[in-house]
Amino acid sequence: MRGLAEFIMRGRWQALAVAVVGAGSLLFGWLSAAAIALVTLRKGIVDGSWLVLWALLPALLAAWMSGDIGSIVLLAGTFMLAVTLRVTVSLALAILASVGLGLIGGAGLLLISGEFLDQLVLVFAELIGELEANMTGGDEAITLQRPTPVQVAGILAAGNAVTAVLSLLLARYWQALLYNPGGFRVEFHRLRLPVSATLVLGGLAIVLWLQAPWISGWAMVWAVPLMFAGFALVHAWVAATRRGNGSLVMFYVMWLFLDPVKGLLLGLVMADALLDFRRRWSVTSTDGEA
Repeated sequence: MRGLAEFIMRGRWQALAVAVVGAGSLLFGWLSAAAIALVTLRKGIVDGSWLVLWALLPALLAAWMSGDIGSIVLLAGTFMLAVTLRVTVSLALAILASVGLGLIGGAGLLLISGEFLDQLVLVFAELIGELEANMTGGDEAITLQRPTPVQVAGILAAGNAVTAVLSLLLARYWQALLYNPGGFRVEFHRLRLPVSATLVLGGLAIVLWLQAPWISGWAMVWAVPLMFAGFALVHAWVAATRRGNGSLVMFYVMWLFLDPVKGLLLGLVMADALLDFRRRWSVTSTDGEA
């Protein structure tokens, strides 16, 4: 990864090559977005703007051919998150901006990519139909709920927001790796959202999740900043308690496959907004060393 970051920062054309090659690809779009964010963070908004404008050309072509504007949202959205981080010097505010990115991206899908969403709904319906057939036993018929275009748009919007934040964090990691070794670890461990934003986002996410299924997918958009704040909290706890990387691996496996862990993490983030666990851990650590 360091070699790639050095290549990107070697010059304008090297950065352009990385940004353009993966721009229209679902597989490597995140890499292009991270390259754009790195240039924006290190060299400035003007250089980042030049890069993202060129990278959007293959993304626009891919969107015209497939009807999916995800690549456009990812590239432009990650650039805007990087601009927010550069201007405010606040990783928390940059991650909070991902909510706006998700909402705008989801609305764009509903307005522009209706046919694409309908195709995805049909694919999901076929998969669910096969699953129902395999689950049906005896004379009992099992019926599972089919997603709607609005619900699918919400899920894709949340996915785009998550990918944009991951691309931003990768760019920030590259920047620290090249110019401030160890700086990203400290910054990420300190990541903590404002109290009001945490409570509002958490409340909205919970309310939307409990509503009708057609809107529950949009709950994830509001929960994206809380998710990353939770990850930062866990990383900070592992560092404060001097636990090994195995604890992080176990946590991510549990978070990925167990829904209650996701809910528990959300609750911990909201509690941390009020109690500031990191301050308590630092006091405990200091007392222990004394």
